Amino acid sequence: MSKRTRQYIGIISAVVIYYVIHEGAHLLTALVMGVFKQINFMGIGVQIDVYNDRMSDFQTGIFCLAGAAASLIAAYILLTLRKKICSAKSPVFRCVMYYTSIIMLLLDPVYLSVLCGFFGGGDMNGISLLIPEAAARIIFGVLLAVNAFVFIKALLPEYKASFADNTDNQ
Repeated sequence: MSKRTRQYIGIISAVVIYYVIHEGAHLLTALVMGVFKQINFMGIGVQIDVYNDRMSDFQTGIFCLAGAAASLIAAYILLTLRKKICSAKSPVFRCVMYYTSIIMLLLDPVYLSVLCGFFGGGDMNGISLLIPEAAARIIFGVLLAVNAFVFIKALLPEYKASFADNTDNQ
């Protein structure tokens, strides 16, 4: 299998895994709170719809924070397992885990620190019910900087070495 094919498989799989974890956390939270309404499929995205009128501000905040929290927990689990993942024989598996790690580490912090201001808020609308939006954006900005540092210093070198050792580098 060519390197480019592995990359496409890795990126597409990582996006699917992200949606399953991030939106799955929203879904579980909504189910536990008894406010689940439906799943909306929008273009390439998915959204968990809830009965907002049945939720307190605190519950809405927790519901919106659940996706980012689950993504970050998954990122740190993948970070902890990186040595085992990098020693796996399957280059496709390593590629999927590499791109999944990147998305889990960086996507929510980028969105919740910078991009939410340009795209309608999304989860930030609920998170700002727990803490002021400026504080949340600063927290996620710091998290973005820390996660970017972790990616550059820990994740990237190990995966780079893992891929360099790969004899199937067509």
